[in-house]
Amino acid sequence: MTVPPILKDNLQLPAIAAPLFIISHPPLVIEQCKAGVIGSFPALNARPAEQLDEWLAEITESLAAYNAAHPDQPAAPFAVNQIVHKSNDRLEHDVEMCIKYKVPVVITSLGARPELNEAVHSYGGIVLHDIINNRFAHKAIEKGADGLIAVATGAGGHAGTLSPLALIQEIRQWFDGPLLLSGAIATGDAILAAQAMGADMGYVGSAFIATKEARAVDAYKEMIASSGAEDIVYSNLFTGVHGNYLKGSVEAAGMDPDNLPESDPSAMDFGQEKTKAWKDIWGCGQGIGAVTSVPTTSELVARLKVEYEAAKKRLLAA
Repeated sequence: MTVPPILKDNLQLPAIAAPLFIISHPPLVIEQCKAGVIGSFPALNARPAEQLDEWLAEITESLAAYNAAHPDQPAAPFAVNQIVHKSNDRLEHDVEMCIKYKVPVVITSLGARPELNEAVHSYGGIVLHDIINNRFAHKAIEKGADGLIAVATGAGGHAGTLSPLALIQEIRQWFDGPLLLSGAIATGDAILAAQAMGADMGYVGSAFIATKEARAVDAYKEMIASSGAEDIVYSNLFTGVHGNYLKGSVEAAGMDPDNLPESDPSAMDFGQEKTKAWKDIWGCGQGIGAVTSVPTTSELVARLKVEYEAAKKRLLAA
């Protein structure tokens, strides 16, 4: 399996912190990178669009200063998520910002465009595309993506329904490039399990919502820390794409999480109205049973590292 240096160098743990809609912002991303995992955020989190320039300047300057002060242990690189869907009327602007700041890793979702991949490749960046099945995986690579994020059942936010065992196995039958696994990964053990299945890295999302630096309200963080897998509901009502959400937030919004209507997929939208909806309906994955407190980002990554190394030792001793 071939993994480019950008996904290996300066990482203390083989993981990317997933881009969290509304929640990820510079303070969280910077701390993720300093802790040794690739931090990321959705470009659409920067509103208005002009704010993206400010965010990218803050992240690149902060990490450059950190690296100058810590030459023996520099920060991990960062990533920006682009929603490649027709409802995203900011895409061209946001890609131009990624080119301006030479964003090391671009994560694309809900569509694959060769011209975007070429733009990122023009300055030496790489593109990872998230997919929920083998058919979409083939399309992404055919259109020029460098790697894949396999979004399996149990992942927070927009998620697929396939077992990670099946999805990784099918992709590895034909693809030997960078492959990440997303879906209920909230421990170091799960990151190692992803690698054992054939992935190169883990994709950790929901656990970072319940950190001090995350841009989420305290009630959201506390609900994650007190919930488990059974407290997650899978629905396409809120964006037109199926995803996992906290039942408690759905109930608080006055809806029955066990009897949600279906949404018309053609109504998929990531504009301001949908952003308002996500402030009340909280995305979350099934792995949160491992989250029992609200630590700092550095404390969370430290726990993941300890668990990862302990899991490796158990395997060697078996």
